[in-house]
Amino acid sequence: MTSAPKKRLEMPEADDDDDEDDLLDPSGDQDTAAAAERAVPPAVDRGENPALVLDGISMTFKVSSTKKELQGRLPWHKRIVYGAVRREPRVSVYALEQFSLVVGTGESLGVVGRNGSGKTTLSRIIAGKLTPTTGQVWARSTPQMLGVSPALVPSISGRQNIILGCLAMGMPRSEVMARLPEIEESAGLGDAIHLPMETYSSGMGGRLRFAIATSKNPDILVLDEALNTGDAQFRDRSKARMEKLREQAGAVVLVSHNAKQITSSCTRVLWLDAGRVIADGETEETMYHYRKYNWLLAKQRLEEAEEFIMGLRRDYRPVEVVRV
Repeated sequence: MTSAPKKRLEMPEADDDDDEDDLLDPSGDQDTAAAAERAVPPAVDRGENPALVLDGISMTFKVSSTKKELQGRLPWHKRIVYGAVRREPRVSVYALEQFSLVVGTGESLGVVGRNGSGKTTLSRIIAGKLTPTTGQVWARSTPQMLGVSPALVPSISGRQNIILGCLAMGMPRSEVMARLPEIEESAGLGDAIHLPMETYSSGMGGRLRFAIATSKNPDILVLDEALNTGDAQFRDRSKARMEKLREQAGAVVLVSHNAKQITSSCTRVLWLDAGRVIADGETEETMYHYRKYNWLLAKQRLEEAEEFIMGLRRDYRPVEVVRV
């Protein structure tokens, strides 16, 4: 198959785990062509008005390994050093292969992939919490990753956790108190908002975390697994909140295992697998391919799954960022 031509974006020089019910049986009438016919690309000009540009980023970690074969490959002087300090040999783990990405103003980008695909690494790079091994991140304002779980305290009430979580995200106390009723209503917990968080079910805890995390309106918003929020009623509410955030923000990046949430909340999807970009495109078509791949894996049709994903990989058209 002949590779498609690369998309080009001119940039100025700088001054300085899917749920089981999400798996799609591809044996029915829905096929790739049908999905492509229904595809409606988002009305976004990424080249003229980008909110976020990742230029040739990659991420490699150096970690210890207990694999015995590695010791035999080391030069003799390194074997002596490692033996003297009782350390294991270090190996390179390639979390993300080099690629570029452009997110236009007004886009909501979903990032999907199996465990270990590089989703969280990517979100942390975008949010400035990790420095990529290669490449640069360009943004029209500082991206904010909204995640408050470490700041929450199980032994205090949901209401008190809202105050604590919002303060931890940098909101002034006066703004927190003024918006407290609105955030409580957004959580949809009723009188349970006054009970200790340790008494909440996982779904109730998810509602509270989502309400706190989305109480701010940053220009570029990064959400990592923030929409795992329970029942259908609250999913509708969280979808509406995501749409409002996308309207107000320059761009939203949502990382999630949940295919249904990505499909309902995002205008575009980036699919990662083992640190490589498999696809980057319209939500419905990309998620159809993603579900089909997971269905093949679930059915143990491994060779067919490998052929399918390699075909998508060949069809992927990488972005080339050109500085002028």
